[in-house]
Amino acid sequence: MVNAVILPVWLLQVTRAGLDVTCCPYIDLTGLENRSETSSKDLENLAEEVTTEQDLSLIQHLQKKVKPLDFGSVASSLGAQWHKDNPEVLYLRYLGQNIVLGKTGILLDNDIAVDPRDQILLYNYVYSGGGRKPDNNWIGMESLPNSISKVKTLATYCEKRIAEHLAGKPANILMDLGKHLDAHESPAELSSSATSSLVVPVLPMVPQFLLFWAEEPEDGFEAKAKVLFDHHVLDFLDLESLVFSAERLAERIVLLIKYHEQHQ
Repeated sequence: MVNAVILPVWLLQVTRAGLDVTCCPYIDLTGLENRSETSSKDLENLAEEVTTEQDLSLIQHLQKKVKPLDFGSVASSLGAQWHKDNPEVLYLRYLGQNIVLGKTGILLDNDIAVDPRDQILLYNYVYSGGGRKPDNNWIGMESLPNSISKVKTLATYCEKRIAEHLAGKPANILMDLGKHLDAHESPAELSSSATSSLVVPVLPMVPQFLLFWAEEPEDGFEAKAKVLFDHHVLDFLDLESLVFSAERLAERIVLLIKYHEQHQ
Protein backbone atom coordinates (compact mmCIF):
# COMPACT_ATOMS: atom_id res chain seq x y z
CA MET A 1 0.00 0.00 0.00
CA VAL A 2 1.25 3.49 -0.84
CA ASN A 3 2.21 5.62 2.14
CA ALA A 4 -0.50 8.30 2.31
CA VAL A 5 1.82 10.86 3.90
CA ILE A 6 4.27 11.06 0.99
CA LEU A 7 1.78 10.21 -1.73
CA PRO A 8 0.71 13.71 -2.78
CA VAL A 9 4.23 15.02 -3.34
CA TRP A 10 5.81 12.48 -5.63
CA LEU A 11 2.68 10.88 -7.06
CA LEU A 12 1.46 14.17 -8.47
CA GLN A 13 4.91 14.77 -9.94
CA VAL A 14 4.80 11.42 -11.77
CA THR A 15 1.25 11.71 -13.08
CA ARG A 16 1.48 15.35 -14.12
CA ALA A 17 4.74 14.70 -15.93
CA GLY A 18 2.86 12.23 -18.13
CA LEU A 19 5.04 9.29 -17.09
CA ASP A 20 3.96 5.66 -16.88
CA VAL A 21 3.10 5.16 -13.21
CA THR A 22 4.73 1.73 -13.24
CA CYS A 23 8.08 3.49 -13.71
CA CYS A 24 7.87 5.02 -10.25
CA PRO A 25 9.74 2.90 -7.67
CA TYR A 26 7.52 4.14 -4.82
CA ILE A 27 4.20 2.93 -6.21
CA ASP A 28 3.22 -0.58 -5.15
CA LEU A 29 0.71 -1.90 -7.68
CA THR A 30 0.67 -5.41 -6.22
CA GLY A 31 -2.82 -6.86 -6.32
CA LEU A 32 -4.04 -4.93 -9.32
CA GLU A 33 -5.32 -7.33 -11.97
CA ASN A 34 -4.27 -5.15 -14.85
CA ARG A 35 -1.69 -2.44 -14.37
CA SER A 36 -2.50 -0.89 -17.72
CA GLU A 37 -5.99 -0.10 -16.44
CA THR A 38 -4.57 2.08 -13.66
CA SER A 39 -4.35 5.40 -15.47
CA SER A 40 -2.34 8.43 -14.50
CA LYS A 41 -5.64 10.29 -14.13
CA ASP A 42 -6.85 7.71 -11.59
CA LEU A 43 -3.69 8.09 -9.55
CA GLU A 44 -3.78 11.88 -9.79
CA ASN A 45 -7.36 11.83 -8.52
CA LEU A 46 -6.28 9.56 -5.68
CA ALA A 47 -3.42 11.89 -4.81
CA GLU A 48 -5.72 14.91 -4.79
CA GLU A 49 -8.22 13.08 -2.57
CA VAL A 50 -5.50 12.26 -0.06
CA THR A 51 -4.18 15.82 -0.21
CA THR A 52 -7.66 17.22 0.44
CA GLU A 53 -8.13 14.91 3.42
CA GLN A 54 -4.77 15.98 4.80
CA ASP A 55 -5.62 19.66 4.26
CA LEU A 56 -8.92 19.32 6.10
CA SER A 57 -7.21 17.53 8.98
CA LEU A 58 -4.59 20.29 9.11
CA ILE A 59 -7.32 22.96 9.20
CA GLN A 60 -8.94 21.24 12.17
CA HIS A 61 -5.55 21.00 13.87
CA LEU A 62 -4.87 24.70 13.30
CA GLN A 63 -8.32 25.65 14.55
CA LYS A 64 -7.55 23.84 17.80
CA LYS A 65 -4.25 25.72 18.08
CA VAL A 66 -5.91 29.07 17.34
CA LYS A 67 -8.81 28.49 19.74
CA PRO A 68 -6.96 29.52 22.94
CA LEU A 69 -5.65 32.76 21.39
CA ASP A 70 -6.88 36.07 22.71
CA PHE A 71 -7.75 37.75 19.41
CA GLY A 72 -7.89 41.12 21.09
CA SER A 73 -4.24 40.81 22.09
CA VAL A 74 -2.87 39.68 18.73
CA ALA A 75 -5.01 41.78 16.38
CA SER A 76 -2.75 44.82 16.30
CA SER A 77 0.46 42.87 15.63
CA LEU A 78 -1.27 41.08 12.75
CA GLY A 79 -2.64 44.27 11.22
CA ALA A 80 -6.17 42.98 11.86
CA GLN A 81 -9.27 44.59 13.32
CA TRP A 82 -10.97 43.29 16.46
CA HIS A 83 -14.20 44.33 18.16
CA LYS A 84 -15.05 43.55 21.76
CA ASP A 85 -18.67 42.87 20.86
CA ASN A 86 -17.49 39.95 18.70
CA PRO A 87 -14.30 38.83 20.46
CA GLU A 88 -13.84 35.49 18.66
CA VAL A 89 -13.43 37.09 15.23
CA LEU A 90 -10.66 38.95 13.41
CA TYR A 91 -11.15 41.18 10.37
CA LEU A 92 -8.31 41.60 7.88
CA ARG A 93 -7.45 41.99 4.21
CA TYR A 94 -6.04 39.26 1.98
CA LEU A 95 -5.02 40.16 -1.58
CA GLY A 96 -7.55 42.97 -1.68
CA GLN A 97 -10.34 40.81 -0.26
CA ASN A 98 -12.17 41.07 3.05
CA ILE A 99 -11.55 38.24 5.51
CA VAL A 100 -13.69 37.45 8.52
CA LEU A 101 -11.72 34.86 10.46
CA GLY A 102 -13.40 32.98 13.29
CA LYS A 103 -12.04 30.11 15.34
CA THR A 104 -14.24 27.61 13.53
CA GLY A 105 -14.51 29.09 10.05
CA ILE A 106 -13.48 31.80 7.58
CA LEU A 107 -15.43 34.07 5.25
CA LEU A 108 -13.77 35.53 2.16
CA ASP A 109 -15.67 38.51 0.71
CA ASN A 110 -18.79 37.29 2.55
CA ASP A 111 -18.56 33.76 1.14
CA ILE A 112 -17.21 30.65 2.84
CA ALA A 113 -13.52 30.20 2.03
CA VAL A 114 -13.72 27.05 -0.10
CA ASP A 115 -10.06 26.35 -0.86
CA PRO A 116 -8.52 24.66 2.19
CA ARG A 117 -5.12 26.09 1.30
CA ASP A 118 -6.42 29.63 1.87
CA GLN A 119 -7.72 28.56 5.26
CA ILE A 120 -4.39 26.95 6.17
CA LEU A 121 -2.52 30.10 5.13
CA LEU A 122 -4.80 32.39 7.11
CA TYR A 123 -4.85 30.26 10.25
CA ASN A 124 -1.06 29.91 10.12
CA TYR A 125 -0.79 33.68 9.86
CA VAL A 126 -3.03 34.23 12.88
CA TYR A 127 -1.37 31.47 14.91
CA SER A 128 2.00 33.21 14.45
CA GLY A 129 0.69 35.89 16.80
CA GLY A 130 2.57 38.54 14.85
CA GLY A 131 6.19 39.61 14.90
CA ARG A 132 8.50 42.38 13.79
CA LYS A 133 6.88 44.91 11.49
CA PRO A 134 7.97 45.10 7.84
CA ASP A 135 10.57 47.81 7.35
CA ASN A 136 11.24 47.87 3.58
CA ASN A 137 14.31 45.67 3.89
CA TRP A 138 13.68 43.32 0.96
CA ILE A 139 15.24 39.94 0.21
CA GLY A 140 14.68 37.14 -2.27
CA MET A 141 13.42 33.67 -1.38
CA GLU A 142 16.96 32.37 -1.83
CA SER A 143 18.11 34.49 1.14
CA LEU A 144 15.67 32.86 3.57
CA PRO A 145 16.98 29.90 5.58
CA ASN A 146 16.32 26.36 4.28
CA SER A 147 14.66 27.71 1.15
CA ILE A 148 16.65 25.95 -1.60
CA SER A 149 13.80 23.63 -2.53
CA LYS A 150 11.31 26.52 -2.58
CA VAL A 151 13.17 28.84 -4.97
CA LYS A 152 12.28 26.79 -8.07
CA THR A 153 8.66 26.40 -6.95
CA LEU A 154 8.35 30.17 -6.51
CA ALA A 155 9.89 30.81 -9.92
CA THR A 156 7.66 28.28 -11.70
CA TYR A 157 4.28 28.96 -10.14
CA CYS A 158 4.60 32.65 -9.33
CA GLU A 159 7.33 34.64 -11.05
CA LYS A 160 7.26 32.96 -14.48
CA ARG A 161 3.49 32.93 -14.52
CA ILE A 162 3.27 36.65 -13.74
CA ALA A 163 5.91 37.46 -16.38
CA GLU A 164 4.09 35.47 -19.06
CA HIS A 165 0.78 37.24 -18.44
CA LEU A 166 2.26 40.73 -18.17
CA ALA A 167 4.40 40.34 -21.31
CA GLY A 168 3.21 42.57 -24.11
CA LYS A 169 0.76 44.45 -21.89
CA PRO A 170 0.77 48.27 -21.45
CA ALA A 171 3.40 49.50 -19.01
CA ASN A 172 0.78 50.92 -16.65
CA ILE A 173 -1.30 47.75 -16.34
CA LEU A 174 0.49 46.55 -13.21
CA MET A 175 -0.31 49.77 -11.39
CA ASP A 176 -3.92 49.54 -12.57
CA LEU A 177 -4.16 46.00 -11.23
CA GLY A 178 -2.61 47.13 -7.97
CA LYS A 179 -5.70 49.18 -7.18
CA HIS A 180 -7.57 45.90 -6.67
CA LEU A 181 -4.83 44.50 -4.43
CA ASP A 182 -4.42 47.36 -1.94
CA ALA A 183 -0.98 47.82 -3.49
CA HIS A 184 1.19 50.91 -3.37
CA GLU A 185 4.21 52.17 -5.27
CA SER A 186 7.52 50.53 -4.55
CA PRO A 187 10.67 52.30 -3.31
CA ALA A 188 12.09 54.15 -6.31
CA GLU A 189 15.69 53.38 -5.41
CA LEU A 190 14.99 49.64 -5.52
CA SER A 191 12.90 49.50 -8.68
CA SER A 192 14.63 51.96 -11.01
CA SER A 193 15.73 49.22 -13.42
CA ALA A 194 12.32 47.55 -13.62
CA THR A 195 9.67 48.37 -16.22
CA SER A 196 7.07 48.47 -13.46
CA SER A 197 6.81 47.44 -9.83
CA LEU A 198 4.60 47.66 -6.78
CA VAL A 199 4.28 46.43 -3.21
CA VAL A 200 1.31 44.17 -2.55
CA PRO A 201 0.19 43.50 1.05
CA VAL A 202 -0.82 39.89 0.46
CA LEU A 203 -1.60 39.92 4.18
CA PRO A 204 -1.36 43.03 6.36
CA MET A 205 2.11 42.15 7.66
CA VAL A 206 3.25 40.12 4.64
CA PRO A 207 3.96 42.62 1.85
CA GLN A 208 5.49 41.28 -1.35
CA PHE A 209 7.58 43.48 -3.62
CA LEU A 210 6.84 42.60 -7.25
CA LEU A 211 9.20 43.77 -9.99
CA PHE A 212 8.57 43.25 -13.70
CA TRP A 213 10.92 43.70 -16.64
CA ALA A 214 9.38 43.82 -20.10
CA GLU A 215 10.86 41.68 -22.84
CA GLU A 216 13.59 43.14 -25.05
CA PRO A 217 13.61 40.99 -28.21
CA GLU A 218 16.43 42.94 -29.82
CA ASP A 219 18.70 42.03 -26.91
CA GLY A 220 17.34 38.51 -26.48
CA PHE A 221 15.76 39.17 -23.08
CA GLU A 222 12.45 37.57 -22.19
CA ALA A 223 9.92 39.17 -19.86
CA LYS A 224 10.89 38.57 -16.24
CA ALA A 225 9.29 38.98 -12.81
CA LYS A 226 10.83 38.82 -9.35
CA VAL A 227 9.12 38.71 -5.97
CA LEU A 228 10.92 39.95 -2.86
CA PHE A 229 9.90 39.57 0.78
CA ASP A 230 10.44 41.51 3.96
CA HIS A 231 13.42 40.08 5.84
CA HIS A 232 11.22 39.39 8.89
CA VAL A 233 8.52 37.55 6.93
CA LEU A 234 9.16 34.22 8.69
CA ASP A 235 7.85 35.83 11.88
CA PHE A 236 4.43 35.51 10.27
CA LEU A 237 4.49 32.54 7.88
CA ASP A 238 6.44 29.33 7.47
CA LEU A 239 8.15 28.76 4.11
CA GLU A 240 5.42 26.51 2.71
CA SER A 241 2.71 29.07 3.49
CA LEU A 242 4.88 31.88 2.16
CA VAL A 243 5.35 30.17 -1.20
CA PHE A 244 1.64 29.49 -1.41
CA SER A 245 0.88 33.14 -0.64
CA ALA A 246 3.07 34.14 -3.61
CA GLU A 247 1.32 31.59 -5.83
CA ARG A 248 -2.00 33.09 -4.77
CA LEU A 249 -0.65 36.54 -5.70
CA ALA A 250 0.15 35.23 -9.19
CA GLU A 251 -3.29 33.64 -9.55
CA ARG A 252 -5.00 36.85 -8.47
CA ILE A 253 -2.98 38.93 -10.95
CA VAL A 254 -3.80 36.53 -13.80
CA LEU A 255 -7.52 36.72 -12.98
CA LEU A 256 -7.39 40.51 -12.83
CA ILE A 257 -5.60 40.69 -16.18
CA LYS A 258 -8.29 38.52 -17.78
CA TYR A 259 -11.03 40.64 -16.22
CA HIS A 260 -9.29 43.82 -17.38
CA GLU A 261 -9.07 42.52 -20.96
CA GLN A 262 -12.73 41.46 -21.02
CA HIS A 263 -13.91 44.88 -19.87
CA GLN A 264 -11.76 47.15 -22.00
